Amino acid sequence: MRIFDPHIHMTSRTTDDYERMHAAGVRAVVEPSFWLGQPRTGVGSFCDYFDALLGWEPFRAAQFGIQHFATIGLNPKEANDARCREVLGVLPRYLAKDRVVAVGELGYDSMTPEEDEVFAHQLGLAVEHDLPALVHTPHRDKLTGTRRTLDVVRESGLAPGRVLVDHLNEVTVGVVADSGCWMGFSIYPDTKMDPHRMVAILREHGTERMVVNSAADWGRSDPLLTVRTAEAMLAAGFDDDDVDRVLWRNPVDFYGQSGRLELDDVAPDAVTAPDAVVTPVAVGAPGAGDTFEGNSVLRGSRDG
Repeated sequence: MRIFDPHIHMTSRTTDDYERMHAAGVRAVVEPSFWLGQPRTGVGSFCDYFDALLGWEPFRAAQFGIQHFATIGLNPKEANDARCREVLGVLPRYLAKDRVVAVGELGYDSMTPEEDEVFAHQLGLAVEHDLPALVHTPHRDKLTGTRRTLDVVRESGLAPGRVLVDHLNEVTVGVVADSGCWMGFSIYPDTKMDPHRMVAILREHGTERMVVNSAADWGRSDPLLTVRTAEAMLAAGFDDDDVDRVLWRNPVDFYGQSGRLELDDVAPDAVTAPDAVVTPVAVGAPGAGDTFEGNSVLRGSRDG
């Protein structure tokens, strides 16, 4: 079994998580830029964060045999803070980077006029940069927020097949299915979906354009809930091809529209040993990528 987690916030996770993920079959991830909990007060803090998503985090993931990509954008919660608006001006520089496979996550939090403006602007950037868009739906009043999201997408000119509408549930999946957009589901304790509810949705709506993620972050979350969902699918009678479609081929097809998703070959029957122990590749070892050079700090060994 091979797993692609298309929405996970690895900057919030430990190296132990990378080890556990690799042992369970996770071979690739996409990390969307998002709200960090503590409000940011200026564009510089965003730039440092974006640089980490595109530099340090792929290096860290590679040491555990996992390929790391990112989406870049101004998240909807901070779209309401006037101090963050300057970020929109630096986004084009980051959207040109090789490991950026979509604009996001963008969309709605409280459905304010400020969020309307920032959402529409960033969809325009997706069109301009020929990138897909990863859209966050609000935690409150989800159906209204999802319908409003789809209205803005239609007005943007971005083809629905290049939009992944995330954090869906039983109430919102139908309208997104009808729109032609991709459907994303976060398997996240308490506040979003669980594996058994996900299986029920797949039974009703099928596996086309369905994308499952853990959305694991600094909250109470679990980066292996993608794997638990795969296991629940098999237990419910779905076959290995269904699992591979939802948990590998669908996210690859969606993010592959960026033209930047260059993945190493991973066989569908990649070994999944729940009790396996992964030995991290030592920094400086052959093939590890000897160094990581960030903005100002060189980590790892230097040849010569």
